[in-house]
Amino acid sequence: MELLQSTDFWLGLLLIIWINIILSGDNAVVIALAARSLPPEQQKKAIMFGSGAAVVLRIGLTVVAAKLMTLEYLQIVGGLLLLWIGAQLLEAEEEGDEEGAEHSSMFSAIRTILIADLVMSLDNVIAVAAAAKGNEVLLIIGLAISIPLVIFGSTLMIKLMERYPVIITLGACLIGWVGGETIANDVVLKEFGAANSWFHLAAAATGAVVVLGWGKIKSAKHHKTVEAE
Repeated sequence: MELLQSTDFWLGLLLIIWINIILSGDNAVVIALAARSLPPEQQKKAIMFGSGAAVVLRIGLTVVAAKLMTLEYLQIVGGLLLLWIGAQLLEAEEEGDEEGAEHSSMFSAIRTILIADLVMSLDNVIAVAAAAKGNEVLLIIGLAISIPLVIFGSTLMIKLMERYPVIITLGACLIGWVGGETIANDVVLKEFGAANSWFHLAAAATGAVVVLGWGKIKSAKHHKTVEAE
C-alpha cells in the first residue's frame, strides 16, 4: 500500500506510459504490416499473441539490455535484420493481396513480429528501466501497459492500411529508417557518429531507401518469374 501511495511511484508510472506511447508506434506498424494479409480472426490472434509475447520479451530483455547495447556489431546485425523484414513486408504488398494471403500464416506473422520487436525494443527497454529506477513492480506494470497500446495501435494501422495502401509503403520505409538508426547506434560506430552530426540522419534515410529499393527489386523479379511460367 505504501508503494501505491508514493508520489514517486505514480510519477514514474506516468513517465513509463509516456515513453511507451512515444516508442511503441514503430512496433505497432510492424505488427500491422505482418498481420494485415491474414483472415480477420487470425489477425486478432496474431496481434494479441505477438503483442503479448513481445512484452514478455521486453521484460526479459530488461535484465540484459544494458549489457547487450555494449556488444560490438550486435546493433549492426539487428539493423540489417530490420532492413530484411521491411523489404519482405513490402515485397508481400507488391505481389498483391492474393499472393500475400497464400504465403501468409499466423505463425510466420508472429515470428516476424517477435524478431522485429526484439531488435526495436532495446531503446524502449532501456528508457523504461531508467524511468523505473530499479523498482521491479513499476517496471513490470509499465511494460504490461504497452500491450493495450500496441494492440490498439496495430488494429488502427491495419484499418488505415486497408483504406490507404500507401501507408504500407510508408510503414516499410519506417522500419528501414529504424534499421538504419539501429546500425548507426552500434558501439563500433559510436565515435564516428559523435564526430559527424549528419551520420545518424544519413544512416536512417539510407535504411528507408534500401528497404524501398530492395522490396521493389524483389517484387520485379517475382513478377518476371511468374510471367516466364
